Amino acid sequence: MDKKRIIIISTGGTIAMVKKGRTVVPFDKGNALVTDIPELHEIADVELYEFSNIPSPQMTPRLMLELAKKIDEFLEKDDYDGAVITHGTDTLEETAYFLDLILRTEKPVVLTASMRNISELSTDGPRNVLSSVLVASSDSSYGMGVVVCLNDEIHAAREVTKTYTSNVATFDSPGYGPLGVVDENNVIYFRKSLTREKIITDKIEERVAVVKAFTGDDGAILRAVHNMGYKGIVLEGFGRGNVPPEAAQAVEEIVKSGVPVVITSRCFKGRVYPIYGYAGGGADLRRKGAILSEHPLSQKARIKLMLVLGITSDIEEIRKYFEIHIGGMMSEIEH
Repeated sequence: MDKKRIIIISTGGTIAMVKKGRTVVPFDKGNALVTDIPELHEIADVELYEFSNIPSPQMTPRLMLELAKKIDEFLEKDDYDGAVITHGTDTLEETAYFLDLILRTEKPVVLTASMRNISELSTDGPRNVLSSVLVASSDSSYGMGVVVCLNDEIHAAREVTKTYTSNVATFDSPGYGPLGVVDENNVIYFRKSLTREKIITDKIEERVAVVKAFTGDDGAILRAVHNMGYKGIVLEGFGRGNVPPEAAQAVEEIVKSGVPVVITSRCFKGRVYPIYGYAGGGADLRRKGAILSEHPLSQKARIKLMLVLGITSDIEEIRKYFEIHIGGMMSEIEH
């Protein structure tokens, strides 16, 4: 059987860093070492493309958009079968979700990283790259959407999040679990995500902020963010998306000005839902014009809102992208 041809696109991160004194810094040849794994070439014909060499906190939505265009450019060619993207772990889940929403290709796209730098004796980078190339080379990965592969687990881009600051088993999909695993070089899928979406656009709105609600929140921070000219706000509330009443009043003012406010939860399982009708409750927020995000993670909702704002600024049109399964509850709220 002919080996698959896989493009490895490197962006930097710990996987391309070395220890310098007591700190860890980018290594100018770090990306090149990604393909310096003998077993890799037994699995697939790999080619390296250096997109960037930056720590992941320096990744931006604009760079994500450029990266998406580059991936589609490679994979629209018949001689490439899939792509592996190396990335820093801090913002990997955001880049992965961005790509999952916007990429036109259905060929396998796998993001991977490492928690330990090149200098460390037990660096996890080489194994993660090897496993990711296996996933990208697997026929069963076609049409699965963008996935994240670390520690021999395969996770959906929409569901995965970083859960531990330093442990190699940091990536998890709370409430969902992995899509599958890599076991003895075998790619095994247990399930397929049913929550994938596509938001195809060539334009994004970068001026979207995340604000976290807190006990005693009087809405002053929300108003300040709005006055700074942000075009969209994601408000991370409590539980089902509830916030203090003063914050809810600020939300109403902001929405009336034409700026969408999307409500998420600080819980990483479950979904925001308009159950509570008291001042600041989810149902009250929706009556005030807020949009309830069924995805609880604020960083993911921000990515989605940036893409949707690239298509429309109409709040009711934006709502359709976020309030997917609220259903019959809507008419009850409105009446």
